Amino acid sequence: MKRLALVGAVLAAMLVPAAVASAAPTGEYARFSKCPTSNPEVEFCLYAETLSGTTTIGNKAVPVKNPVVLQGGLDTNGGGFFAPMTVVGATDGNTLTKAAQPVPGGLLGVTAPAWWPKFLRDLFNETINNGFTGVTATLELAGPPSAVKFSALAAFTGKGTAIGMPVKVKLGNPFLGSNCYIGSNSNPIQLNLTTGTTAPPPPNTPISGNPGIPGATEEGNLLSIKGNKLVDNSFAAPGVNGCGGLFSFLIDPFVDSIVGTPSAAGRNTAILEGNTYIGYAPAVKASE
Repeated sequence: MKRLALVGAVLAAMLVPAAVASAAPTGEYARFSKCPTSNPEVEFCLYAETLSGTTTIGNKAVPVKNPVVLQGGLDTNGGGFFAPMTVVGATDGNTLTKAAQPVPGGLLGVTAPAWWPKFLRDLFNETINNGFTGVTATLELAGPPSAVKFSALAAFTGKGTAIGMPVKVKLGNPFLGSNCYIGSNSNPIQLNLTTGTTAPPPPNTPISGNPGIPGATEEGNLLSIKGNKLVDNSFAAPGVNGCGGLFSFLIDPFVDSIVGTPSAAGRNTAILEGNTYIGYAPAVKASE
């Protein structure tokens, strides 16, 4: 009997850590599962999803086909909810999820004529995009999560930068290799996204975002902005680097000529549409 009790105690001890490790926010807070609520500097949790939109760099316009999520914690730096906040990295390291987007026309930049029937255009374009010449573009952070700044006030009011973050774009293709990027950690693309109206240098003209529809739970522990539109058309994009591995000195200029990079400020545009959720970290943790 004592032996059985000892075995039971050992099994219980082994199961407790597993139970603790598997704890995750529940209910309306479930989307904040990657928020580092155990970090004392984290006062809020962020989950901003981009569901549609288009990013244009140089000659290439890439629509958002696969959702991209910016997630993690928020540190108010002692300034309160309406002060600019610093993003604290997601617990799994995926602060900005890496969702590959197909580049229309792929490596050759060939797309079906607009006057073709839609079904024929779609068939042709998909064949090009999925073949050897197919290219994907994946937005990645170009620096630590702390380089990302979030302003709830700007997001709600449309005045100023709602999300500022340094990024780079990975171009995926067998020919280009595994390290082909537009931008880098040392020379990133700096996005300053607003839900208001931009003031870009020429030749771009101002475009307007949309703060979306705000909402909150009765307790005020969960805020939402549904259908927001974040825009920026003032950023510059550097040339590509690392394409083709050892032959990058030959391939980089070739890819630059196709993409149209480097591309000066006022010649690029980001339009990101989706929803933003902000949770009060103690409430998120309490739901586990």
